[in-house]
Amino acid sequence: MELSAVQTNILTLLVVLVLILPLLLHKIEENLEIFLFACGVLAVTVSRVWSVPLIKTALEDPIRITLAVLAAGILFRHFNVHLQKLTHKAIKTIGLQWTLFLAVLLLGLTSSLITAIIAALILAEVTVLLPLSREQRTRFVVLACYAIGMGAVLTAIGEPLGTVVISKLKDAPHYAGFFFLIKHVGWYVLAGILLMAGLASRIQPGKRALGLHAAPEIEKEHSVKSILFRAGKVYLFVMALVLLGDGLKPLALQTISHLSDNWLYWINTVSAVLDNATLAAIEVTPAISDRSITFLLMSLIVSGGMMIPGNIPNIICASKLGIKSKEWVKTALGLGALLMTGYFILLHIFM
Repeated sequence: MELSAVQTNILTLLVVLVLILPLLLHKIEENLEIFLFACGVLAVTVSRVWSVPLIKTALEDPIRITLAVLAAGILFRHFNVHLQKLTHKAIKTIGLQWTLFLAVLLLGLTSSLITAIIAALILAEVTVLLPLSREQRTRFVVLACYAIGMGAVLTAIGEPLGTVVISKLKDAPHYAGFFFLIKHVGWYVLAGILLMAGLASRIQPGKRALGLHAAPEIEKEHSVKSILFRAGKVYLFVMALVLLGDGLKPLALQTISHLSDNWLYWINTVSAVLDNATLAAIEVTPAISDRSITFLLMSLIVSGGMMIPGNIPNIICASKLGIKSKEWVKTALGLGALLMTGYFILLHIFM
């Protein structure tokens, strides 16, 4: 649908507000799920795309993730003692730095098979047990979520982005199969995961390190009330992103769908707040070149780590660990900018 000038201006302003208000206003940061839900409702209303299928999708899409969060919460509630012992043993045997390195590396490499959701849930549980300060934990989680987001895109089952791309390119001329995404971005993703693992291994516990949680704190973390509350927040968060994505889709179609590789690469930074699978659905067509596919995927993968709404692992870990938008951006934004610039240069050299 063609947007009027008024609709375009309102939706553009909405994107700006979604980007900056959680960083400026503590009240919005504390109630990010409700804020994004309100923005999603407004975006859909302004774009005039309300429909029964959209409402059904908004209600159904969060179910799988919410059930995974619930199931994992219950499982970890019962098996947390074993995870504690494993974490203790790893730190004692190979040291904290190697433990951080291997955790990020393994979660990044396996996320395309166990899914980004499961990898994020494991990450959140492990992070709670690490002898790190709050700031160090946030940094570790951001690095690990970047690694998970990168790794998960390599197959159609890791996260929706890979599913959308392979689905849209399964026929001629690309005939995308299981190894299609590995072929196009595999080496870049592997390099990124190794970099994130290396950066994680450099985290040094300071004087304010929290230490491994005491039993009462873990009990509170895994109470039924806490598990249900986190699952509810994740459900509302994902629903909000579905609405926001569909509401902003007409704006994206109108403004970014016909741009060059270079422009798309940088404009795709909006996936920091807009689901990257939605952008991929707009930008990927059978006529797309191999070069464009690589540019598009790398920009969506990296920019998705910059803010909490940009990727499912971010949402799950931030919700479970109580990481605020300002804390996330403080660590992730500069790193994301460096990664975006680095990959942009590498892609121009090797593509």
